[in-house]
Amino acid sequence: MAIAFCISGHGFGHASRQVEVINAFGALRPDQPIHVFTRASRWLLDRTLRVPVTIVEQPVDSGAIQRDSLMLDIPATLDAAARFEAQADHAAAVLAEEFRQRHVEVVVCDVPPMPCTAAHLAGVPAVALANFTWDWIYEDFTADHPGFEDLPARLGARYAQAAAAWRLPMHGGFGTFHTVLDFPWIARRAQRDPAEVRRQIGATDDRPLVLISFGGYGVAGLALTHHTGAPYRLVLSAGADQGPIALPPDTLHLDRDSLTAAGLRYEDIVAACDVVVSKPGYGIVSECVANNTALLYTDRGRFREYPVMVEAMPAVLRCRFLANEALTTARWDDDVAALLAQPQPDARPLVNGADVAAGMLSAMT
Repeated sequence: MAIAFCISGHGFGHASRQVEVINAFGALRPDQPIHVFTRASRWLLDRTLRVPVTIVEQPVDSGAIQRDSLMLDIPATLDAAARFEAQADHAAAVLAEEFRQRHVEVVVCDVPPMPCTAAHLAGVPAVALANFTWDWIYEDFTADHPGFEDLPARLGARYAQAAAAWRLPMHGGFGTFHTVLDFPWIARRAQRDPAEVRRQIGATDDRPLVLISFGGYGVAGLALTHHTGAPYRLVLSAGADQGPIALPPDTLHLDRDSLTAAGLRYEDIVAACDVVVSKPGYGIVSECVANNTALLYTDRGRFREYPVMVEAMPAVLRCRFLANEALTTARWDDDVAALLAQPQPDARPLVNGADVAAGMLSAMT
């Protein structure tokens, strides 16, 4: 028998947190074959998976269409979602047959609706493990974009075919699930001592390290040379193929190959840095929470998850807002200093959600 993970190809956050669950489940149940259906970044999966899996590279949802990390193309997003939904019944039937042939017993979705239908057709339970649902995201757009009014309800009906939703913190949606269970954070936690990592990457002075982290999409027109001489040191860790960025001469530039050669993972870099500059998405927020790193966050445009996170973040991590114009044109001396002067939040949330999920999945297989 086997388990299947169906993962949105949107960004890095969906894949990175499911990899934590896959690794935990694979370590707990090495007897169980694991199949991953996704168009998520293959290099991310290859770099972070630590247990044997079969990867089937196919789209399981349309996600969101982004121009860069801070700019969402709403009309294109709705159009892609409607086109995907128009053929979703056929896709679900095909995927259901894949589940049968691979002897899948449980399907985990983060968080495409179509595989919930496929699991239903195959006669196996599906669980949605995520912090938001796509019907909730798209619902916020449809009032301003006629012609897509029925899309959220169609996706919600697919979610209703799942056995349960395992809901992560900072959540929205989940209105059509019959059973909803709240889970601890799923987060990538550093395995290396931060002081050792700082020495390894060449951070030889006491200046705070500020990590620029904008995932797979980058930020169009980002230039950072005006940070030369700042009382902090920039760290750039390329997560995807992005164009060259003008940088101060003392920037620590850690590309994929150098991280691999050093035996470092991205969460090791997050833990070694004092501040992360990023948009607030579940992946980077969870890593800052788990590794006690402060977050200087930008506006990510109209995305329904954003205000939920902005409201909840101060209770679980040190955070401060940075306007998008300041991101690209200003020095951050005062922002970094003010952020590092903040007291630690009283709450220390649990970050063992991957282990909890792995245990529950083991009980189901």
